[in-house]
Amino acid sequence: MDKFFGLSESDTSLRREILAGISTFLTMAFIVAVNPIFLAEAGIPFATGFVATILATAIGTAIMGLWAKWPVAVAPGMGLNAYFAYGLVLGQGFTWQQALTAVFIASFLFLLFSLSRLRSWLIGAIPTSLQAGITTGIGLFLAMIGLQSMGLVVDSPDTLLQLGALNTPELLLALLGLMAMAGFAKRGFNGGILLTILALSVVGWVTGLSEFNGITSQPPLESAGFSLDFSMVTSFGFLSIVFVLFFLDFFDTTGTLTGIAEIAGKRGPDGKIEKLDRAVLADTGASVVGSLLGTSSMTTYMESATGIRAGGRTGLTALTVAALFLLCLFFEPLFASIPAFATAPALVFVAAGFMTPLRTVDWDDMAVALPVLLMAVLMPLTFSIAAGIAIGFIAYVGIRLIAGRYEEINAGTWVITVFACLWLATPFI
Repeated sequence: MDKFFGLSESDTSLRREILAGISTFLTMAFIVAVNPIFLAEAGIPFATGFVATILATAIGTAIMGLWAKWPVAVAPGMGLNAYFAYGLVLGQGFTWQQALTAVFIASFLFLLFSLSRLRSWLIGAIPTSLQAGITTGIGLFLAMIGLQSMGLVVDSPDTLLQLGALNTPELLLALLGLMAMAGFAKRGFNGGILLTILALSVVGWVTGLSEFNGITSQPPLESAGFSLDFSMVTSFGFLSIVFVLFFLDFFDTTGTLTGIAEIAGKRGPDGKIEKLDRAVLADTGASVVGSLLGTSSMTTYMESATGIRAGGRTGLTALTVAALFLLCLFFEPLFASIPAFATAPALVFVAAGFMTPLRTVDWDDMAVALPVLLMAVLMPLTFSIAAGIAIGFIAYVGIRLIAGRYEEINAGTWVITVFACLWLATPFI
């Protein structure tokens, strides 16, 4: 094991790697409770989504640990799962089988793309400000879903949205939970999200606000595996969502792995990141596997930084995380009993982390600030990540053409902008 993972070479030990894996697991285990809820919104039964989430996470993380040998975990992406449920299925009317097919095709294309030199070209082609707008918009999209699930924001016939009733016990518990998650994070407590979700659930079960169905059982036999539907694959609407999923996966994977590399010490003196190609392929391969198993797009989790800070340096950390997720298969009744007011605060809390890129935006330059604003605001208000991306790119190019700043528009931006125009024009053709 020392030879395979390079424990001595990385100045770590078996005990340290296992403890690091436990730390990462505790930080991101909330996905087992949250992701099946999104999949259920799309029409996939909770137990089926539960199994798909765990198996996809375990397999994807094991690939990352055994092949790329990075101490990071891969799981269904927050924001990407919301787009799957609310954007593709509930928003655009695709069946969950067709949506899974879009995830599969986008992930497979990204896998091929990652094997080519085009990936490096596109990384440098997309303006940093627009990358910040996309990340922020996804975060606000996720926050809107969480706030509505909490009941803090509700529909209004006059003002579109309004403040919810603050005297309901579910909302008060959700607000308390949100503050607890932030407080635990500030104190450096790794499992704060999971602990808060479980604590709120216990309160709900004891008070009768939610139903308790038990703790353990045999792993569910339900499966959404290989339920792909290619019937819409030739339509432009379907191809457009494949493009959007590809685009989101590209930025999510590239941004997260680059950030993790800094923390894990994977970047060498020359600036090159150790085994980055393998890490990217492991991430994209996990998405292909996840779509076949029945879950939304997979991505590398920034929560892996918790395990890295605990001393994790090799793929053994990731392998530990994969094993712990497999154990969750025996706790389906417990996770199925978790009420919405316990998981909704986690969505808002995680969304706050998506706001970080805003500090890199030059707010004094309206040619930069306005496209970012449009992206960030339109995603939650239109409930469409694709719409925010499309209008943001069109605004970026349009402003520069009017201002005479043509040299700032590169080939990659032109390609995406043309595609955005076609996507917006499709309903009117």
